[in-house]
Amino acid sequence: MTRRSLAIRLVLSLALACMVAACTPTLPFRAGIPAGTGRGTQRPYMINNQAYYPINSAAGYRQTGIASWYGRQFQGKRTANGEIFNMYAATAAHKTLPMNTMLLVRNLENGRETTVRINDRGPFAKNRIIDLSYAAARRLDMLGKGTARVRIIALGRASSPAARRSSRRPGVLRLRHKDFYRGWFYVQVGAFSNRRNAERLAHRFADGGARVVIRVNGTRGTRYYRVLISAGRYLNAAKSFARQLNGRGYPGAFVVGGRGY
Repeated sequence: MTRRSLAIRLVLSLALACMVAACTPTLPFRAGIPAGTGRGTQRPYMINNQAYYPINSAAGYRQTGIASWYGRQFQGKRTANGEIFNMYAATAAHKTLPMNTMLLVRNLENGRETTVRINDRGPFAKNRIIDLSYAAARRLDMLGKGTARVRIIALGRASSPAARRSSRRPGVLRLRHKDFYRGWFYVQVGAFSNRRNAERLAHRFADGGARVVIRVNGTRGTRYYRVLISAGRYLNAAKSFARQLNGRGYPGAFVVGGRGY
């Protein structure tokens, strides 16, 4: 089976999933859409030759992996969003979640839980998904070991200016609650430094009837062309489509939320 025919079959599978979920396509194929200005913390960035693409929405976000923590050595220094790091506040660093995302963090090794607010980027050590402040790590009883296996679940986004207050007072969350399972969802199937390669992949899916967007992002003078397939209005259908793509020749496919494309 050719890559093109495979793309067509996957698009048909998505269409069926959307019919079941009563979702509708969103955007037509548009190549070369310039990146929006956005806030600095939402722009793609490079660390150790690895590109990271902050997502627009944490809706429905869950992740399981290794957490670490940081404290006194960074006390008083600037975080990625410009705040002064306070090791005694319930905050955390994540590589791609939007700033001020509130997370429930569960230590899978002892069952302890806490809530944190994202205000920094990291961790960039291999196989770690989140860097917790000293205070958060203490509540999870992971200070001595230094790391722990955790599950993080997005609760919503802290409203400003309550964000800093909510992270200082655990249990007091001022959130803009949303239906995390409905919105505008896409599946990223590739990211290229060469525009023609991105357009070639985009046309492969567009020829099969998919709604495709090429999102252009840049960092340090380098442009990246991200190929996004519209996956409808329901998170579960988008996740199902991403799993199909992962198993059929697109192992890096993942769901992206946000209507801004």
